[in-house]
Amino acid sequence: MASKILIIDDEEHMCWALERAMRQEGYQTLVATRGLTGLDLIRDEQPSLVILDLRMPELDGMEVLKKAKKINPKLPVIMLTAHGTIETAIEAMKIGATDYITKPFDLDELKLVIKQNLLLSQLETEVTFLRSELTSKYGNFVGQSKVIQDIIALIERVAKSNASVLITGESGTGKEVAAVAIHQNSPRSNEPFIPVNCAALPEQLLESELFGHERGAFTGATSRKLGRFELADKGTIFLDEIAEMSMNMQAKLLRVLQEKTFERVGGTEILSVDVRVIAATNRQMDEAIKKGHFREDLFYRLNVIHIHLPPLRERKEDIPLLAEHFLQKFGHTYQVSKISPEAMELLCKYHWPGNIRELQNVIERATIICRDNEIRPEHLPRDLYAAPKSTSDIIVEFPEQGLSLEKLEKELILKALEKSGGNQTKAAQLLGITRSALLYRSQKHNIF
Repeated sequence: MASKILIIDDEEHMCWALERAMRQEGYQTLVATRGLTGLDLIRDEQPSLVILDLRMPELDGMEVLKKAKKINPKLPVIMLTAHGTIETAIEAMKIGATDYITKPFDLDELKLVIKQNLLLSQLETEVTFLRSELTSKYGNFVGQSKVIQDIIALIERVAKSNASVLITGESGTGKEVAAVAIHQNSPRSNEPFIPVNCAALPEQLLESELFGHERGAFTGATSRKLGRFELADKGTIFLDEIAEMSMNMQAKLLRVLQEKTFERVGGTEILSVDVRVIAATNRQMDEAIKKGHFREDLFYRLNVIHIHLPPLRERKEDIPLLAEHFLQKFGHTYQVSKISPEAMELLCKYHWPGNIRELQNVIERATIICRDNEIRPEHLPRDLYAAPKSTSDIIVEFPEQGLSLEKLEKELILKALEKSGGNQTKAAQLLGITRSALLYRSQKHNIF
């Protein structure tokens, strides 16, 4: 659709000449010879750009500009001014005019200025749209629990700095949502947010993805490619599943963090970037470092600020709010607006191994298969009906001869470690104790 240009000038011959020139360029045109008429057209027709004469009777260009900016603050306005009023035109730019042209002007120069301002306005609109899409895709933190409120407060404080951030937590706890929230609340919010899944690509492809490559760097490299670090310049790069990165790639990433420079694959040019790094992992970093799977120096570079997101089972008071949040997100499409008390009870009792992502999927599925406006138990997956019993329901067969509490405790620890695959943090969670308590009790029983 062609851009709509509004010309406001009291000289009719100037309006005629400009209108003819704009139409030749393919623009739609509107004309007003009085300021008040021009303001009415701005309200009613919503032009893409205004060409405004500075000197006009009744209501001069400065007053029209002020009122136009109240109607539409983002409307591009180009001022037309005589040589003796350039200072006034500069004052108009302080008020909100995007450019000015002095009379007599070169028509080609005006056309170029118009094209540049329309392009800039379009880019600003796209940035606003993409930012809203980013929020709509990842959403915001939802929760009333103290732990989530503390995390939200921490994100707001951390966002103002340029410090590297390491976000930890199980899969589905919202690590990328946290990264987006940090970026959107930071001074870099108008710059790119570039996510990279480090586990999704083999080493050579990951290196090219992060740092780019030159033409001919490897088979299939038919042209130069910019890497994610270049694309994220002045903005934020989010390195998800950072613990899956090879040791070789970790060394290269460490150099970027230390020196803020890198070379493209197959290139020799040293490139500098200004990028904030946010990394995330669902692995236990202390264990990865101990086993030699992750560089300790890189860990300390990334872990300037640490944010840990708890699993959903540890913040069950947030489940109703999250369920309602996802219902609003998906329910409108399928005309579903309620969750029955029985269904909500099942949601709250379930242990959610897939965390928030699993809850979102369950609500989306329920809205799709629900045939009326209320989600009921029969719309939920069968897994939710078999929620594990609470510890208060555990039944222990007590033998006549009694049993050893020490042996029972040791057996429970061994079973928890077996079930968690040796993951101490998960084993502690299964037992309902802290990791430090697990270590103490394990050492007491000579387990490790």
